[in-house]
Amino acid sequence: MRFFEAFANIFRVPDLRKRLLFTLGLLAVYRLGGHIPAPGINTARWSEFMNSSGGSLFSFFDMFAGGNIRRFTVFALGIMPYITASIILQLLTVVVPTLEKLQKEGELGRRKITQWTRYLTIVLSVIQSATIAAGLQTQAGIVINPGMGFVLLTIISLTTGTAFIMWLGEQISERGVGNGMSLIIFTGIVVGLPNAMKNVYQNTFVTHEWSPLTLILIIAMMVLVVAFIVLVERGERRIPVQYAKRVVGRRVMGGQSTHMPLKVNAGGVIPVIFASSILAFPITLLQASFVKNSAWLSSTLRSILPGEPLYYILFTAGIIFFCFFYVSIIFNPNEAADNMRKYGGFIPGIRPGRNTAEYMNAILTKITVVGGIYLAILCLIPGVMMSGIKLQHLPLIGNWVDSSFTSMHLRFLLEGLNVQFYFGGTSLLIVVGVAMDTINQVEAQLIMRHYDGFTPRSGRIRGRRSTF
Repeated sequence: MRFFEAFANIFRVPDLRKRLLFTLGLLAVYRLGGHIPAPGINTARWSEFMNSSGGSLFSFFDMFAGGNIRRFTVFALGIMPYITASIILQLLTVVVPTLEKLQKEGELGRRKITQWTRYLTIVLSVIQSATIAAGLQTQAGIVINPGMGFVLLTIISLTTGTAFIMWLGEQISERGVGNGMSLIIFTGIVVGLPNAMKNVYQNTFVTHEWSPLTLILIIAMMVLVVAFIVLVERGERRIPVQYAKRVVGRRVMGGQSTHMPLKVNAGGVIPVIFASSILAFPITLLQASFVKNSAWLSSTLRSILPGEPLYYILFTAGIIFFCFFYVSIIFNPNEAADNMRKYGGFIPGIRPGRNTAEYMNAILTKITVVGGIYLAILCLIPGVMMSGIKLQHLPLIGNWVDSSFTSMHLRFLLEGLNVQFYFGGTSLLIVVGVAMDTINQVEAQLIMRHYDGFTPRSGRIRGRRSTF
């Protein structure tokens, strides 16, 4: 009841109502543009190609593009070039002194980095669209009129579509509610919910491929995974910080206690995207002719298909590695310790300077391991439900596992439920994370205007006249 009351309060605040309607309007424009096909493509032949390349890079990026790759629309590249450009610039800030200096200049530096991100997005879009156009011409029957004209037309169409999506996201961030780029990805994922519900209904009540117990199991796993995400995403390690008193002129500054929050999952969904992209690349190579002609190379690549034990091992190791890699970029314990010492801050019981940096680094290492394991579990649960763990393919114990796991419940562990767990792993983390961030922003706007928020802990900020 409190949630619906807070939702009704959104429309009582004129500014917040305009922001919400503006955001919904631009997201509707994005969905409308996602049905404009790119010119020069045989859509029927392209659909056949996409159906035969499940699990490849095309399928992985199609999740972020909201199905635009499968339909090959003008928004086929989606927001991925912008995400890639942002990650590249974040990595370059560590090694390029100019970018590092700009990052510390506040709002002016942030605008300059944003401008460079736009330029790099356009460059990446041109390169990716040219590569896609050249690759499509090698597949028989997909391109209607191959040639340089098709390549140029594809570059113009897809690059313009990406630039327009980037503009939509920036407009939502500036004049709407929430982070525009995240909401565009969120929209692209949740549009598959009706089809997912339709498939669940058909498999349970029409074709009877699933029993009611299977349906209950899927729903229970969805609820548990969402609760797990909310619990961990809100989790943080708070390091107590004490600021010493300082005399500045005639005023006494400092003398207060605060804390430094370190999130358990500081890397967000980035480690999962990196690990998934790397493992999806070999699957894409399986379509190449030189791989099909090599029995050894083909069998090696098939050993890391989704559901294979080696795939789960490499996926988990990749997620944990990229968690450490990304956290080392966005948080520098030495720099944080120096800034704390400059402003007279210290951690109780820890000497300022090097000891403080080592203390924070030790804590950061522990929570990063926990965050990596959390992401791995989050992504492996849907994978096991979809594909199982094909232990019967292992060299030494495969035959024994295949003969021992004969009951229906044990075969589920090996074969999975053969269900497209649409909101699994990466997509579910994005959906829940973006929804939480957007609700928090809306709640902050409500509290600022003396309205109750969505959560019981939000309370209501007292106005100046409310004390009388």
